[in-house]
Amino acid sequence: LGYPALRSVVQAAPTAELRPLGTGGQITQNDEEDMGMTYAELSRFGTLRKLARCGPVSMYEALRSEWAGSLTPAQVSEKVKRFFRYYAINRHKLTTLTPSYHAEGYSPDDNRFDLRQFLYPVSFSRQFAMIDELVREETAVGAVGHP
Repeated sequence: LGYPALRSVVQAAPTAELRPLGTGGQITQNDEEDMGMTYAELSRFGTLRKLARCGPVSMYEALRSEWAGSLTPAQVSEKVKRFFRYYAINRHKLTTLTPSYHAEGYSPDDNRFDLRQFLYPVSFSRQFAMIDELVREETAVGAVGHP
């Protein structure tokens, strides 16, 4: 748009600005670092969870192959587990949102047609154990295949 002041806004790192500014006025908080995932990853998790109806194991399997060139199976596992832990902790908050426009297919809705459960067990013990087993199997196969 030609407004120089907007450049700094567009280039700013996403932050909730909950921590005090550092010396010199620098922002000391970064959303992606705090979450342990990028917004691009978060968008992919949301798409797989809502549109593809993936749970923890099926999401891990989808992302394991999709991110094979950049992340190890263990790293994919940790990101998927982190997403589902945070999702379980915060899902109930989505049931109180007022109707509004959202540009993504998996965004919060006005809940009239959202019949998903909203209280989840945070541990996902069975699903996370299955993911751990898949990681062990893949790591063992990789170790055998690479002397």
